[in-house]
Amino acid sequence: MSESSKGNWFTEIFGEEGTSFGLEITEKLHAEQTQYQYLEVYNTRTFGKLMVLDGCVMLTSRDNFLYHEMMTHPALFTHPNPKTVAIIGGGDCGTLREVLKHAGVEKCTQIDIDERVTWASQQWFPELCESNTDPRAELLFDDGIAWVKNCTPGSMDLIIIDSTDPVGPAEGLFAVDFYRDCLRALKPEGLLVQQSESPLLHSNSIIKKIHEDMAAAGFHQCHTLPFPQPVYPTGWWSCTMASPQGSVTQFREQDAADKPFATQYYNLGIHKGALALPEFMKRDLGK
Repeated sequence: MSESSKGNWFTEIFGEEGTSFGLEITEKLHAEQTQYQYLEVYNTRTFGKLMVLDGCVMLTSRDNFLYHEMMTHPALFTHPNPKTVAIIGGGDCGTLREVLKHAGVEKCTQIDIDERVTWASQQWFPELCESNTDPRAELLFDDGIAWVKNCTPGSMDLIIIDSTDPVGPAEGLFAVDFYRDCLRALKPEGLLVQQSESPLLHSNSIIKKIHEDMAAAGFHQCHTLPFPQPVYPTGWWSCTMASPQGSVTQFREQDAADKPFATQYYNLGIHKGALALPEFMKRDLGK
């Protein structure tokens, strides 16, 4: 549950948790009802530009690198040699940009149902769209669930589910049947990454169910990596990585240390640290 406040602040209210998050805004840049959701873009005083979907903060210029880097680089350095990548969702294109920093990736297909999100990102977050014209990038505006179901079996090295919260159109992206379709689309050494909400709020609910559903779908191992995300509920977020066969906690450490591209958050130490779960998460997830 969220809402915009009056005056010069945008406030997202998390009613069930009894908390809220606000940013001082200086200008409303855009607002429209797309075919799928209500899209807004603001200028803020301290966090740069802000994108909002259905009243929920999606990203800001200031801190989106935390999410985009952690949704991509841990998995790309865990896979032995990722070449084919699919992003389900990710319409702001920041995840696509991070994936294509890896020279070994030969093709990255992004499937987002709402073309207007990508249009808005191109207009107001052009830095996130730097790789949209990369010849390795393919942008599709379609149903990601259907795309995965129809994907050639055993064709993908990595599938990243860069979705909104598990309600409305995104609810089907948090389901056993969808994970089973992802498993079928992946190569044996492939990886699945799912954005998995707040560890503090959802460790014993959404995150636990993701682990259970991935196991039920046939994934051999899964692990949740927490990371900071100031503009999301509690300021603490996570992604969950799953593998059909191999380990998701062992990765190419030397390659991560020697990465030939710039990041703002991710590095070897961050990757190692993100694999360490707090005690309450270990208890909740049975680790």
